[in-house]
Parts: sequence; C-alpha cells; structure tokens
Amino acid sequence: MRKFIGYFLTPIFYTCFALGLILFHPVQWLCLKIGGYTAHKKSVDILNFFLVACNYTLFNTVKFKDNKNLPTGQPIIFVSNHQSTFDIPPLIYFLRRFHGKFISKVELVHANIPSISFNLKYGGAANIDRKDPKQSIAEILKLANNMKQKRWSAFIFPEGTRTKTGKIKTFSVGGIATLLKKNPDALVVPIAINGSYLMVKYGLFPLRPFTSLSWEVLEPLQTAGLNAEEIVKLAEDTIRLKVEPN
Repeated sequence: MRKFIGYFLTPIFYTCFALGLILFHPVQWLCLKIGGYTAHKKSVDILNFFLVACNYTLFNTVKFKDNKNLPTGQPIIFVSNHQSTFDIPPLIYFLRRFHGKFISKVELVHANIPSISFNLKYGGAANIDRKDPKQSIAEILKLANNMKQKRWSAFIFPEGTRTKTGKIKTFSVGGIATLLKKNPDALVVPIAINGSYLMVKYGLFPLRPFTSLSWEVLEPLQTAGLNAEEIVKLAEDTIRLKVEPN
C-alpha cells in the first residue's frame, strides 16, 4: 500500500524539491554578488529549510536531535553514515551555525544542477575528482585551511557511497586524516542518520511515504592520544551502535 501511495505523492515531492532548487538558483547568485559569502550562505540555509519541508509532502517525519553543547567558532569535523541523497538538507539547515562544508564529487559541480552545483562551486566545498588523487588532496587541503583560518566545519561521509540496506560500511580514513592534520584541535563529532535508506527503498521512484527519518548529533569523541585510524574507527563504532543497535 505504501508503494502504491508513493506513486501519487512522489511527483508532488519532486515538484516541490525542483521548484526550490530552480527558484533559489538566481537568489544564490544575487546574494553572492551583492552580499558575498554571508548573504549567499543565508540563502543556502533558507533553501535547505524548504528542501527539508518537502519531506512532509510524503507524510514522512523528520526528527533532528541537535547537540546544543557544541561550541561555535571552533572547527568541527562532523562524521556521518550515509543512507541517501536526502541526508544532506537537514545537516545544512539544522547545523547552519557551524558553517559546515561538504567533500563532494566534482562531477556534481559540472552537472549544472540548479542551486546544488552553484553552491558546491562557490560555497566552500571540497570538490574532488576521485580519479585524480593529487587534485583530491589539494581540494581537501584547501578546505582544511579554510577550516583553520575561517573557523569553518566539515561534513564527511567516510563510507564513500550510500548504503542501500541501512548497514554501515567500513569508514575510510583519508579525508578525515587530512582535515585533522591541518586542524589537530578540531572536534570530531559523529552523526547517526537512520531511516532515509527506507525512503528510497523502491528506488528514486516511487519514494516511500510515511517513513520516519532521524538525525542525531552525538557527543564529541575523546580523541586524545589516538591516531587518525583509531579516531575513524571510534566514530564508525559509535555511529554503528546507534544505527545498528542489535
């Protein structure tokens, strides 16, 4: 029955989602030209508020458990599992105070997706070419330097790809190690995402309605005395306990 209802609700979801991206593309451009980074970021935050709200057209619930004890003005590496494309808007909107930037595939910049490609190009993301290790390292180092100088934060999905089953894949160390090398004082904060893989259970069409989606920002990891590999393993295990409690 859910799948059947999804055939009717999914076009509404995608229409709202696409309208948000299309309408905010010129808004982003104008904000960047007139108000620079600050105005552009505010436009992206507002866009992602509307993208999060699109979930309600599917009668999905969005639960975001923030951690208000996290300090601002200090670089934070948010490490998260990755279940679907729709993981991202709540991270941008609800954690907007941290100026978080993503490590993304350069193909998304060249895809000319309204709003998304523009933000990746001009918003401070590290856009990496996985076929070019030197370029990838240079992009991540640029982000790491911006974190250090501008007190930005970073979002990273160390699984590399999205899971289709909700089961967490092994986290890779590379990107996190590079960020930590330039920002040894950065907090490493795990985020547990659950339920969004069910939203795409049937693929991108139809989307699954009446699905509970949750994001939980956990406590910063105790990283003193740990190397990058140990920190990443600790993050993976911490998130796994939340997502796969059994």
